[in-house]
Amino acid sequence: MSKYFGTDGFRGEANVNLTVEHAFRIGRFLGWYYSQGHKAQIVIGKDTRLSSYMFEDALSAGLAASGADVYLLHVTTTPSVSYVVRTEDFDCGIMISASHNPYYDNGIKLLNGDGEKMEDAVIDEVEKYLDGKLPEAPYATRENIGHVVDYSAGRNRYIGYLISLATQSFRGKRVGLDCANGSTWQIAKSVFDALGAETYVIHNTPDGVNVNLNCGSTHIESLQKLVVDEHLDVGFAFDGDADRCLAVDEKGRVVNGDHIMYIYARYLKEQDKLRNNTVVTTVMSNFGLYKALDELGIRYEKTKVGDKYVYENMRENDHLIGGEQSGHIIFLKYANTGDGVLTAIKMMEVMLKKKTTLSALAAPMHMYPQVLKNVIVTDKEKTLASDAVKAAVEKATEELGEDGRVLLRASGTEPVLRVMSEANTFAICEHHVDAIIEAMNQAGYLIRVK
Repeated sequence: MSKYFGTDGFRGEANVNLTVEHAFRIGRFLGWYYSQGHKAQIVIGKDTRLSSYMFEDALSAGLAASGADVYLLHVTTTPSVSYVVRTEDFDCGIMISASHNPYYDNGIKLLNGDGEKMEDAVIDEVEKYLDGKLPEAPYATRENIGHVVDYSAGRNRYIGYLISLATQSFRGKRVGLDCANGSTWQIAKSVFDALGAETYVIHNTPDGVNVNLNCGSTHIESLQKLVVDEHLDVGFAFDGDADRCLAVDEKGRVVNGDHIMYIYARYLKEQDKLRNNTVVTTVMSNFGLYKALDELGIRYEKTKVGDKYVYENMRENDHLIGGEQSGHIIFLKYANTGDGVLTAIKMMEVMLKKKTTLSALAAPMHMYPQVLKNVIVTDKEKTLASDAVKAAVEKATEELGEDGRVLLRASGTEPVLRVMSEANTFAICEHHVDAIIEAMNQAGYLIRVK
């Protein structure tokens, strides 16, 4: 486990456990690291939170001080940074965002020259530099000091790319967009307007402290109300940096990431275009998705939680579609990361091509009730290895049979085990989760349920 960087970058409360000094030193190291033998070129994007501007300045200063040229995309999405890096001659990309977290948090996401999440080997070196375990990077001097330049043209190219991916006009469709007061506050409307949709946009007035505040993909209620009140055909909600998207159908019901994967995988299979006949999910996807894919004869693979692991599986095995229930959906033919606006475009494509509603597309997949409880224990490994706990999990699995499942997994950052069950009713889920927790208690490892 890395000290600073998790599966989605270095994240923490701004100027508490993620400071401008951290950002400056990350810039200093990356500017030096990528300047071996040539003038490094590094692109930076940011979301709308108040601290993103100071982190942008600190990173730029560190990079330029080490001799790298810095290209600023300004307020933009994480997938746009990935797109610009992989389609132009940049050494790496940096996105300043804490995604769906509240405004007082922020994060630094590093992308390699292919627009993918940075390799662990480079992250390890960055962390060593932050901890003073590597020599200080030399300062560039005179003409070797890096330039810091405006590169909003890169963001505009990305917008053009998204528009080019639509297979037909959206004219006649009434579409709601919840921009979460974040990175899509200008981009999403620009794309949908250009494609001819009649757009209804909410939460597109960022002020630095309202990103994700009771809006976006983590608080979708206001978009549901908008769709129903305005009689819209569909709605799409993004998070702070727009690498995820959830949808709302014309009846105001949420269509989550599992639904989206089901809808698009079925669409591709019907055209005989679902390469390898496989969808990549995490272990937290709903049991209902797997049942629905089974009925279609579509295979699936399960990874650890995190879109990083989904992408790695897709890249290694050449699968086309994968993602998470939260709305991180990766369309490997078009992007190397989850992309909320791209996801919305792809859902519009299916609706238009099949000439039907989103509710009809999602209807065949039945979401199973789910109960998830976080349990603080004295020792995660010993609890998982306990015979009593193993027996409780095995008993639940046997009793559920093909009508549900249980999952027990450890948190990567806390002394917490996550106990989850899916079954035909919430009561059955609750029964099995509580039985496993009681086994932890009887074995002497339980501290409390969070």
